Amino acid sequence: MAEDYPIIVKEDGIVVKPKMMKSDEIYHCFYRDKLYLFFKDEQELLNCYKVEDKEAIEAIKANPDSDSIRNILEECAKKQREKL
Repeated sequence: MAEDYPIIVKEDGIVVKPKMMKSDEIYHCFYRDKLYLFFKDEQELLNCYKVEDKEAIEAIKANPDSDSIRNILEECAKKQREKL
């Protein structure tokens, strides 16, 4: 990932630089074979999520930009609602 990317993965953990983040933009990283998503909301609060759905992880690996991640997550949520 680029040097200007606000998420840095190190051997001992993930470093998040919220000041570099744009509000409502989704950032991602892989740490210890797990996918983590970060975003800063309109109130400047930092949100972090761990994704465990294997299908979503593979789709995000293939299309890691913020808009694609948002669409992938919306599709996963839709599938989950249909199962209920």
